[in-house]
Amino acid sequence: MVAEDDAKQAELVRRYLEHEGHAVTVVEDGRAALEEVRHREPDLLVLDVMMPRADGLDVVRILRAEDREIPVLMLTARSTEDDLLLGLDLGADDYMTKPFSPRELVARVRTLLRRNRRTAAPSPAADPAPTPGPAPAEADDALTVGTLRVDPVRHEVSVGGTPVVCTPGEFRILAAMAAEPDRVFTRQRLLAELHGFDKYISGRTVDVHVMHLRKKIERAPRRPVRLLTVFGVGYKLTDPAKGAPRASS
Repeated sequence: MVAEDDAKQAELVRRYLEHEGHAVTVVEDGRAALEEVRHREPDLLVLDVMMPRADGLDVVRILRAEDREIPVLMLTARSTEDDLLLGLDLGADDYMTKPFSPRELVARVRTLLRRNRRTAAPSPAADPAPTPGPAPAEADDALTVGTLRVDPVRHEVSVGGTPVVCTPGEFRILAAMAAEPDRVFTRQRLLAELHGFDKYISGRTVDVHVMHLRKKIERAPRRPVRLLTVFGVGYKLTDPAKGAPRASS
């Protein structure tokens, strides 16, 4: 879905995405974007920041408050880093500043869809009656680091059995780190997990995601014991019960 109030810009984006093989719905304001996401559940949202009847930042804030995991690519004429990071802070997965290359936008959409492809599940009404038997094999695919559990198949996170809601970007970072606990990940390595090697994305993008993850998986986010900073290098995920020396936050 494309939410863009500039008709010419929306038509340009629509044509490029349809040429790539996507079915595209276009809306012209923020409220329509919210209604369409709730009704249609699109696979991805290309979202302009400056729109009538709720701007793009409000749309992202509301969608994330509703625990909707739809990937969001924001389009903005605001070029300062603080403005861009605010969109990521609210839960957007990527951003592009105007003017932008339509071909680059298509490439970023392709990357976000590939990294956020959800496993289709049949509706409960269509499910056959459950039969006795062992748990599905994918249940063993969950990654655990102490009491932190990350399930890449079900796209679920929990700490001590308590569910944690993560944005797609946060989940990708956490899943990568949980797969290799105690390994130090550079910002560039984590950026690759988020977007591929993209020269246009700032390393501060990772810092914003880490800040939000700490709020969700740490008891005291300002004094983290799980998701640690390794000065001059990056971050690592560790089991606090092991008694490893703490890095600074």
